[in-house]
Amino acid sequence: MRAGPATAGPAIVVAGVLALSACASPVPLDPAPTASDPACAEVLMALPDEVAGAQSRSTTSQSSRAWGDPPITMRCGVTPPGPTTDRCLPITSGDVTVDWIMTEIGDESVAENSWQFTTFGREPAIQVVVPVNYAGEDVSGVLGVFGGAIGQLPVSRACL
Repeated sequence: MRAGPATAGPAIVVAGVLALSACASPVPLDPAPTASDPACAEVLMALPDEVAGAQSRSTTSQSSRAWGDPPITMRCGVTPPGPTTDRCLPITSGDVTVDWIMTEIGDESVAENSWQFTTFGREPAIQVVVPVNYAGEDVSGVLGVFGGAIGQLPVSRACL
């Protein structure tokens, strides 16, 4: 029996699904030390499906999320930062202000550098890594979308 248009359709659908699943591979992330903290589950449930125009992706570790390619990543339960001289950015979203410690990092998985942000004065601590092509010099718009979710965590101290 000869293959005709009726049998070509499923092959095209299968090829399309395979192509899309290759783009949606999980983002490899190490779990944070206290990723099992129940507060992390609350934070994750409150996160948006889109950040900086990038859609949510799956990750390989508990209490983490990712968006886009190259990915913006978030891990809950990282080690809270102590007193530091690193730059601290208070980012306000609605009626919530979250203090973020900012560090520039080189990331070999991204063609450009990334910015790493860790919440200051909240536990469990949250770490967000933003490739510079999403934020450029102004990351407040990117970090602002996390305010509602992170605002659930109690504040123990603030940046000076």
